[in-house]
Amino acid sequence: MTLTPVEIRHVKLGSRFVGGYDKTAVDRLLDEIAASFEDVWRERADLADKVDQLESDLVRYREIEVLLRTTLVSAEKASVTLKEQARKEAELIVEEARIEARSITRRARGDHDRLLGEVRRMRSLLRSALALVDEEGAVETQEAEAA
Repeated sequence: MTLTPVEIRHVKLGSRFVGGYDKTAVDRLLDEIAASFEDVWRERADLADKVDQLESDLVRYREIEVLLRTTLVSAEKASVTLKEQARKEAELIVEEARIEARSITRRARGDHDRLLGEVRRMRSLLRSALALVDEEGAVETQEAEAA
């Protein structure tokens, strides 16, 4: 049985002699007080152990929190770095595509100009050949008329 300090202060011990207390009642009260004190002392020790365990857990959780914060900051930095690298790579790919497009366009214009020149040359040759054919036809006609 656990006794509170108030209960201990209000215990009335029967007296046996004038000015004295009953030894049996006093011994019984002391035994109850000792048992109560032992219970409180045990509970206090258990609570102290629990406080130590909770403080240890708290330290461990704080270390985990610091680690998680550090990991989160590192992940955010890595994310920003990767995004920047991806953006630069995309810009590089687009620029290379533009350069390639300009090169293809330049080659196509060169081929176009070359083919136009070739067409003009062919037309000129054909005109010259037609002119020769027309001249020979005119010469043959004049010879036939002269004959």
